[in-house]
Amino acid sequence: MYLSKRTYVKNWDFMTNEEKHQVSVKKNGKKHPFINPDKVTYITEECAYWRKANAIHAWFVSNVQDDVDDCKEYWVTKDQLQELYDACVLVRDNSKMVETKIENGYSLNEDGSKNINFIDGRKIEDPSVAEDLLPSQSGFFFGSTDYDQFYMEDIENTIKMLEPELKTEYGRRDEPEYYYRASW
Repeated sequence: MYLSKRTYVKNWDFMTNEEKHQVSVKKNGKKHPFINPDKVTYITEECAYWRKANAIHAWFVSNVQDDVDDCKEYWVTKDQLQELYDACVLVRDNSKMVETKIENGYSLNEDGSKNINFIDGRKIEDPSVAEDLLPSQSGFFFGSTDYDQFYMEDIENTIKMLEPELKTEYGRRDEPEYYYRASW
């Protein structure tokens, strides 16, 4: 699961020197032999990466992708990123963690049946806010659907990854575009 940021850096004759970008691409300390910096129009950065964060993916599918889960890239507005950030903060701030045994995968018995493995961990005492704002989702290669410490790690990581993007004040010509894509 990736959130990328694309910043337009093409220079135009009407731009002032202060508005123009200078792009430099080097390989092994030398000018890259196959990239012409004068032809670069966008710089793409990975600003967030998740793995098996099914609640976050479900949010993107519902709020950005019109409920279509097809592994394609989707444009995400800064307002949508703010909505996701705000939901994560509300879940974090309204989720009391308690000590308990939590599921941590499974092993197979000799007869082929599953034996659930448990470890000492933490879960959300009352997950109603999480279930309402960022419900977990089951699916192929989506990980656990429990509201436990791993769910909360996804929430905390999302806050940490989105915060710098939302706090940055961009100039009129430097406002980036954001895109979300999940692949499995």
